[in-house]
Amino acid sequence: MSVNAEPGDRFFLWDSITGMVPLADPVTVPDEADDGGALVVYFSATGNTESIAGYIAEAAGADIFELTPVEPYTSADLNWTDESSRVVMEYEDESLRDVALTVTTPENWDSYDTVFIGYPIWWGIAAWPVSSFVEANDFTGKTVIPFCTSSSSGLGESGALLEQAAGSGEWLEGMRFRGSSSQDEVSAWAQSVVGTSENESTGDGNTLDV
Repeated sequence: MSVNAEPGDRFFLWDSITGMVPLADPVTVPDEADDGGALVVYFSATGNTESIAGYIAEAAGADIFELTPVEPYTSADLNWTDESSRVVMEYEDESLRDVALTVTTPENWDSYDTVFIGYPIWWGIAAWPVSSFVEANDFTGKTVIPFCTSSSSGLGESGALLEQAAGSGEWLEGMRFRGSSSQDEVSAWAQSVVGTSENESTGDGNTLDV
């Protein structure tokens, strides 16, 4: 026999002498746990990472959040062949890499249990605005999957360094994409890692990819 019960419902037992006798305790129906959502967080200097982030968000059914520096990077800022450019000066002086963001914490941050973090590779590590985001937020209870865009450099130690900076969360091995990577390629990867799958990407680099 199946019984449809609602929270707080009471059941009764028929007794031939006393009549209807209530059972001792009301039926308790636990609320179903809400599944946390997915979020794609990214910084894109020239649009390559933005495209990949969009593919991932669509494939994973995730929300998307762009990291925007208070002082945006210009083309001149990103000229890594110019020793006086902003990005070169920041590379040479780590104290300059604390890049202020217009918004540091996404809305409803606590509701996400899966977070993709995307960035271009700058001198073998994640572009510094991403570090500003990671250091400012608590990743406890979240699964974090880094991804990067680069024409030549691999993910390298960028994900591990971000994990170290975060100090919380379960960080999975990430993936490197070229700016020209197809939507099918990116979507297949995103769908494979939503949940429990881990993907590996290795490589080193010492140049700037945007």
